[in-house]
Amino acid sequence: MTSNPPPQTQPQPHKQKQKQLILNAFAMQSPSHLNPGLHRYPKDQGRNYTSLKHWTQLAQKLEAAKFHAIFFADVLGGYDVYKGPANLEPTIPAGAQFPINDPLYSIPALAAATETISFGVTASTTYDAPYAMARRFSTVDHLSNGRVGWNIVTSYLESAARNFGLDTQVEHDERYRIADEYLDVVYKLWEGSWREGAVNTGGRDGVTGYGYADPKGVRQIHHRGKYFTVPGPHLCEPSVQRTPFLLQAGTSTAGKAFAAKHAEAIFLNGQSPELVRPSVESVREQARALGRDPEAIKIVAGVLVIVGRTDEEARKKFEEYARFGDREGALALFGGWSGYDLSGYDEEQDFRFVEQPAVRSMVNHWASTVPGMEGKKWNKKTIAEYLILGGNGAKIIGGPQTVADELERWVQVADVDGFNLSYASVPETFDDIIEFLVPELQRRGIFHTEYAVPGGTMRENMTGERGQTRLDESHPGAKYVWREGEEVPKYAVQ
Repeated sequence: MTSNPPPQTQPQPHKQKQKQLILNAFAMQSPSHLNPGLHRYPKDQGRNYTSLKHWTQLAQKLEAAKFHAIFFADVLGGYDVYKGPANLEPTIPAGAQFPINDPLYSIPALAAATETISFGVTASTTYDAPYAMARRFSTVDHLSNGRVGWNIVTSYLESAARNFGLDTQVEHDERYRIADEYLDVVYKLWEGSWREGAVNTGGRDGVTGYGYADPKGVRQIHHRGKYFTVPGPHLCEPSVQRTPFLLQAGTSTAGKAFAAKHAEAIFLNGQSPELVRPSVESVREQARALGRDPEAIKIVAGVLVIVGRTDEEARKKFEEYARFGDREGALALFGGWSGYDLSGYDEEQDFRFVEQPAVRSMVNHWASTVPGMEGKKWNKKTIAEYLILGGNGAKIIGGPQTVADELERWVQVADVDGFNLSYASVPETFDDIIEFLVPELQRRGIFHTEYAVPGGTMRENMTGERGQTRLDESHPGAKYVWREGEEVPKYAVQ
C-alpha cells in the first residue's frame, strides 16, 4: 500500500497564461448600425456619419484607450425585404444601415490623425474585380503605413445583386468558390508580382543601374482560372504589409471553411460562449488540417456592451436607449439578414410555431438562448425589441465588474481572443467603455496599457509580434511570395 506524498511535494497545477484581449470598435458609416432609430437619441452623433471630423475624433479617442482597431461593416444594398419586395420605406426613417458611405475612402485621413490604431474595412469579392480591389487596398496600406485590414465578404443582399446587374444573388456556396479563386488572384498580385528588393530604395540610379525599380523584378502573374483572367502586373509597388491583414465573418459551413483557409482573424456572433465554442473549435480544427497554426487565428466575438458605474445605472441606460429605437427598422434588418418578410403575419403570431422552418428555427434558437426572454411570446413586437439594440449579437449590460466577469467567461468558455464592441449610441457607448470598463480590464491584467508595437502595422498589433508585417509562413498566401534572388516565384516554376 502506498501513501500520498506530503502536500508540499505534490505537483502544482499549471496556471495558464492570461490572454491579452483584442478590443475593436465595431462601426458603420451610416446613421445607425445595429441600432435602428438611435439617431433620434439626443446625445447620439450617428447623423454625423458623413463628417470626417466625427470619425477622426472617434479614432483618436479609441487610440488613446489603446483599442486595436475600428472594424467598419458595410453593405452594398438596402434592407428592402420587409413589406417588400424592394421596399425601403421602413428602412429609411430608421436610418437602418441606409444611407451608407464606403468606409475605405476615409481610412487615409483617419490614419493621418492617429499613430497606431488600425482599421478593418469590409469589401465584397462578388461585385468587384480582384485587380481593382488589390490596387485600392495597396494604396490605403501605403497611406496608412500598414494599418489596414480587409474584412472579406461575399455579400448577402438581393438588393445588391439587382443593383450590380443580376436578377438574383449568385448561389451561396458558389460565392465562396468565387472568393477562393479571388484570393489566389490578389495574393499573386500582392505577393508575387513584385520581387522583394525590386524597388531601388538607395535613391541613386548609379548604385543599381536600373532606375526607380528593376524591370526584371516586376512580372505579370498570368492568372487564368474558372472565374478570373488577370495578366497583371500589380499596379502598385509593395506596401508595408503587402497583403492587408485578413478578416472574415462567415458563419455558414462554406464560410467557416473559407475562414479557416484564409482569415487571420475571424468575427463570430452568438448569444453565449457555450454556443460559440463549437464554431471556434471547428475553425481551428479545419485550419490545423490545412497546415496552419490554429492558435495564430484570432477569434473575435461580436458583443454590445452597455456599461455604467453600477449594474442598475447600466440597465437604466439600456432602457433609455431602447425608447428611441425604431421597431419597423429592426424588422427591416431582420428581413435583410434572413431574407424573410414578417409583415404578412398577424401581430400576435408566435414565430416559434410558424410553418416557415428557417424562421421557426431562428426564433426558437433565440427563445432558448437569449437571457431574460424566458416565457415571452416571440411575436413581431418581441423580435423587434430583441433586435433594436445590438442586432442579433450578445448583449452584456452592467457595471465594470459585471461586464469584465462576463468577458472573461467568454474567453475561458469559448476560447475567443477578443471582442468587436458595437454601440447603441455613438460615441457615448464607447465613452462609457473607455471610462468604466477599460480600466477594470487593465486592472485585471487582461488588456494592455500600451500597444505591442506603437506605430506598427495592423498585423503586428493584432498578433502582438513586432516585425510580423507579412503573412505567416503557414498561411496559403505565403506560397506566392517572390523572394529576392529568385528569377520567378517558386509557385510559378512548373
